[in-house]
Amino acid sequence: MTGLLAASTSATDKRGAFRAGLASDRIQRIPGAFNPLVAKLIQEIGFEGVYVSGAVVSADLALPDIGLTTLSEVTERGRQIARVTDLPVLIDADTGFGEPMSAARTVTFLEDAGIAGAHFEDQVNPKRCGHLDGKAVVPVEEMVRHLRAAVAARRDPNFVICARTDAAGIEGIDAAIDRAKAYADAGADLIFTEALHTPADFEKFRAAVDIPLLANMTEFGKSELIPASTLEEIGYNAVIYPVSTLRLAMFAAEAGLREIFEQGTQSGLLDRMQHRSRLYELLQYERYNEFDSDIFNFALRRDQ
Repeated sequence: MTGLLAASTSATDKRGAFRAGLASDRIQRIPGAFNPLVAKLIQEIGFEGVYVSGAVVSADLALPDIGLTTLSEVTERGRQIARVTDLPVLIDADTGFGEPMSAARTVTFLEDAGIAGAHFEDQVNPKRCGHLDGKAVVPVEEMVRHLRAAVAARRDPNFVICARTDAAGIEGIDAAIDRAKAYADAGADLIFTEALHTPADFEKFRAAVDIPLLANMTEFGKSELIPASTLEEIGYNAVIYPVSTLRLAMFAAEAGLREIFEQGTQSGLLDRMQHRSRLYELLQYERYNEFDSDIFNFALRRDQ
């Protein structure tokens, strides 16, 4: 049953793998999963981690990404995803769901859910997508208090505390670099710089900051879509593709539903659908049948 009903790798080992990956010379490619099944696919294809996006959790609940989701909602989605994958899971913890004490509580919830790391951002609530205009950031000192609280609450030293700064598009890259350094001094293990524009921006950040860096390659935003190999050459340690799988799925779902509505049948869509056999393969359906057969392989005595 190892690896069937749940991941075979412990949360402790997944956190160690995430730490080791960030310390290696290979960039950690971390696509977003909008559900546990997608996380299994991400692992099967060979990526290094799975990301749980706050924007995706919000969208899945038919809500805009403006800080409406709760700690329990985000934690439960993270738990569901971490349960099924042997890969480390990085999760979006927004602004920590409140004051510094709330950020500390968030870390304990996420550790208990089997998550490998979380990022906290320096936006003012109500927050918004990092690639929209009109954002505002809190004073550096306030973010530092949140990070110190998160670090202090950590029980597993390998749980990665990532600090995200949205300051580049508001105060400029130099100010964002200063914030990153302050956040590293506060105990952050990883820095996530949101909404940089060009490879030169990423290079400037890399040259100025000593600790591991994460790049966000989200579509339709402010950042040029830079290949992972180029980010690796620049010296970035991780890259997330937060909403890609949801966008792919929703585009396909909308196109298919419109055709069914107009044609009255899905017969013309079969070549765009995952086949039943492929779904069963991903679900390891045969292994469940084998388990059932082994467990229930007994005979009743005739005198009972």
